[in-house]
Amino acid sequence: MGMMQEFKEFAVKGNVVDLAVGVIVGAAFGKIVDSVVGDLIMPLIGAVIGKLDFSNLYVVLGSIPAGTESNLAALKKAGVPIFAYGSFITVAVNFAILAFIIFLMVKQINRLKKEAPVEEAPPAPVVTSEDVLLLREIRDSLKK
Repeated sequence: MGMMQEFKEFAVKGNVVDLAVGVIVGAAFGKIVDSVVGDLIMPLIGAVIGKLDFSNLYVVLGSIPAGTESNLAALKKAGVPIFAYGSFITVAVNFAILAFIIFLMVKQINRLKKEAPVEEAPPAPVVTSEDVLLLREIRDSLKK
């Protein structure tokens, strides 16, 4: 079997297609979670803590060249080493929210699986072998 034929069989298997769909949906879901965190959660947390923007929390680890603005984007552009712990806080909150949402989804799916009635198939009729049928005939004829 040629390599192209093997690849074709691999690529059209259900698991590969399911995985591709999962990755695409996951990427879209990640954007939704980023929006929820960046546009809804973080402003609320920032308002409670004191209107902080976590993405701009950082510690400069090197010297700042003269004339460089004192914001994260300008310092990164200038190549100044920065300990950007605010970005880490944002990513950690994103992860926690995403993990919690996935947990709720899996919990709901498992609950629905438990609630769904499982229909048991009726047992298949037992097929009796010819030997057994012949022995039964002999037994029945001897009884007479």
